Amino acid sequence: GVDASPGDLFERPVLADLARGLETATWAEETAIVPVKRGGPLPLSFAQQRLWFIDQMEGAGAAYHLPMRLRLKGELDREALVRALDRIVARHEVLRTTFAVVDGEPEQRIAPADEHGFTLLDHDLTGRGDAEGELLRLAEEEAAAPFDLAVGPLVRGRLVRMGSEDHALLLTMHHVVSDGWSIGVLERELGALYAAFARGEGDPLPPLPVQYADYAVWHRRWVEGPILEAQAEYWRATLAGAPELLELPTDRPRPARQDFAGASVEVELDEALVARLAALGRRHGTTPFMTVLAGWATVLARLSGQDDVVVGTPSAGRGSSEIEGLIGLFVNTLALRVELSGAPTVAELLGRVRERALEAQRHQDVPFEQVVERVRPARSLAHTPIFQAMLAWQEMPGGGLELPGLDVVRLDAGEDGAAPFDLTLSIAPRDGRIAGTLAYATALFDRVTVERYVGYLRRVLEEMAADERQPVERLALMPESERARVLEAWNRTGAEHPADACVHHLVQAQAARTPHAVAVAHEDRTLTYGELNARANRLAHHLAGLGVGADARVALCVERGPEMVVGMLAVLKAGGAYVPLDPAYPDERLRYMLADSRPAVLLAPAGLAERFAGSGVPILDPADDSAWAHHPDTDPRPAGLSPDHLCYVIYTSGSTGRPKGVAVPHRGVLNLVRWHQRAYAVTADDRSTQFASPAFDAAAWETWPYLASGAELHLLPAAVRAAPDALLGYFSRSRITLAFLPTPVAEAVLDEVDRLGSPTLALRALLTGGDVLHRGPGAAPFRLVNHYGPTESSVVSTAAEVPADCAGAPPIGLPIENQTAYVLDRWMNPVPVGVAGELLVGGAGLARGYLGRPALTAERFVPDPFGRAYGGRLYRTGD
Repeated sequence: GVDASPGDLFERPVLADLARGLETATWAEETAIVPVKRGGPLPLSFAQQRLWFIDQMEGAGAAYHLPMRLRLKGELDREALVRALDRIVARHEVLRTTFAVVDGEPEQRIAPADEHGFTLLDHDLTGRGDAEGELLRLAEEEAAAPFDLAVGPLVRGRLVRMGSEDHALLLTMHHVVSDGWSIGVLERELGALYAAFARGEGDPLPPLPVQYADYAVWHRRWVEGPILEAQAEYWRATLAGAPELLELPTDRPRPARQDFAGASVEVELDEALVARLAALGRRHGTTPFMTVLAGWATVLARLSGQDDVVVGTPSAGRGSSEIEGLIGLFVNTLALRVELSGAPTVAELLGRVRERALEAQRHQDVPFEQVVERVRPARSLAHTPIFQAMLAWQEMPGGGLELPGLDVVRLDAGEDGAAPFDLTLSIAPRDGRIAGTLAYATALFDRVTVERYVGYLRRVLEEMAADERQPVERLALMPESERARVLEAWNRTGAEHPADACVHHLVQAQAARTPHAVAVAHEDRTLTYGELNARANRLAHHLAGLGVGADARVALCVERGPEMVVGMLAVLKAGGAYVPLDPAYPDERLRYMLADSRPAVLLAPAGLAERFAGSGVPILDPADDSAWAHHPDTDPRPAGLSPDHLCYVIYTSGSTGRPKGVAVPHRGVLNLVRWHQRAYAVTADDRSTQFASPAFDAAAWETWPYLASGAELHLLPAAVRAAPDALLGYFSRSRITLAFLPTPVAEAVLDEVDRLGSPTLALRALLTGGDVLHRGPGAAPFRLVNHYGPTESSVVSTAAEVPADCAGAPPIGLPIENQTAYVLDRWMNPVPVGVAGELLVGGAGLARGYLGRPALTAERFVPDPFGRAYGGRLYRTGD
């Protein structure tokens, strides 16, 4: 006769202490539920009102069907079964209830008991060869068939005869008149009534003290009281500031409108793990539900990257003895906010979850619908409010349905079903194990993804049970097989490349092989390999005489043209590193880069030289070779030059501060060249393009792999670079076979290809990168390859060919030869597939560092290739 809650048991676990506490507990007579008159309008309960509203949404109805599928082996007394089902409908008014709309508001309408029996359809599959398949079809049809809440009935079934002593009973109730506890009530009453009627006896069940409509009226009055006002305030304060959406990594974008289609996978925790979890719970005063909730919240937090998650859980809502034996919708939903901030240990997280669960139970009388009204989250048709993941602990009283003379077995519900939430973990104790299902929204997830999530939950619980002292953020999530895949298998990229050569050595060798082949073409000018090599050699000898040697920098501020390529090659031949400066940059930025790089020489035409007046750096006009025309055209041999010396210095955008000069050695560029030659089968027959500004690192990628292969490099004129139709026209006229274009330009060209149909092109592959790609190649007659790479990693770190039917943003692929790429969380743990994290790259392509700064061993960077910033860290392999 007094109010007591589960929290009282946790606060006073000793029986004598609990007894003394109950002596001063509040008396509960004032909350008794009493019958109300049936003459006037009967309101819906708050929970019914919410489900009635959801039912008005297209596609939402089947998400709230409660199916029961039973196989009955033995001699069935059909008459006794039908009488028992009819009696249950007569006994429980809610099963005879429909919902009419009066003045825009729904009301309960209860049909008389003598006018409304149980709707049971018969099917006979005796002797059919496809009986089992047809039974499955009927079961799916029965569970999915819509209910009409205004017409009814809202409980129905089918009796399928498979043989003389083999039947299947398929029952379905709408959630608006039932809940999980109610299924247990129905099973107990069906068993008792069937047994009595089969023996020729009368109804053995005692009359019900109240009906569901009485509860609905009482509960609405109760919610309006001061106690419930205080409870509602608890929920408003507890959920204030909680994230409104759990941003799990999904296989598909979230649709604008939730479609409620779902499926499920099995979940099972073995006896040994359950025993260890029970011991963990005893040490920390948590129930199995609380312990699993801590593990489930950890998985959700790690997958979403959010350290504040809200998990919904059903509460039976049957705190009064009068309603314990009623069928009806009493279940309430509690929103449990689990905060994992502050790097808690497992023990500390269990304490937080225990406290939050007990608080929620002490405030469970407020209907979830009222919680939503108080919290006022942003409403969306795309997802449920407040939470999108559930944990349902389905431990129901009673031992299931027992019918005398029959073996009753539950039929497998199959994988397909409804999904009111993104993820619903429904589990219960079973013979020493914990088992159940993880239901998921098929609009968001693939089955294989959810199976991985089940594995993550199991692994986290194992880690929790093994050591409660470790921080939750350090708990292993992935099994060893998946960890090995993302860390090792995807990073097996080892390949041979020259160990003692520099980039210009490859170009020199090619010039010796094909001196008369065209090396560089720009507008109406060309240079053969012999001419390019000779001009670069004469300038290189001159630069060496000015003090240019290993690691010395030479700045180049030239317009696109053959002189640009001659200057770059000459600097390398002299042993130095070129520092490209874009003439389009503002004077202030150019002067800063010149001062920071401290070059020995500046190559700039006469028209640009005045911009650098007063810099103190010697300036040479690359178009006026009178000062070095007398030098020999033989290849210089700088002393002591190795692949570890600088090849070029490229400046970052400066989006996080002052621009930084990334110091890239020959070794990284050589690796890029050799990978590119193999990946795209580059030969002397190819014709490629150079699009990027030389001040972007992509220009190095566009230049050296082709000149090292004897290909014909076309420097694209400004007019061609300005429009996709002009680019396609140039590609066609010049028989271009390989081209790189920044992502936005590549997308525009692909759109133009779509518009033209199938233009005549020699193009074998279009390479792109630098921004998020949003499409595939479609019907384009060439390959489309997506790349990613920061300036600090010699242009390209990863690559992926984009399939024609690609939907959404294509991936950036796997690391290229001799490179590594890892996606890690903020604690340096590898994250599972699809989970957001920091991208860490390393390997042979890694830069030496930034000019005037330490080597790249743990420095955060934000390079800006083609205008888009990427964040992350670089780690040198071996450190």
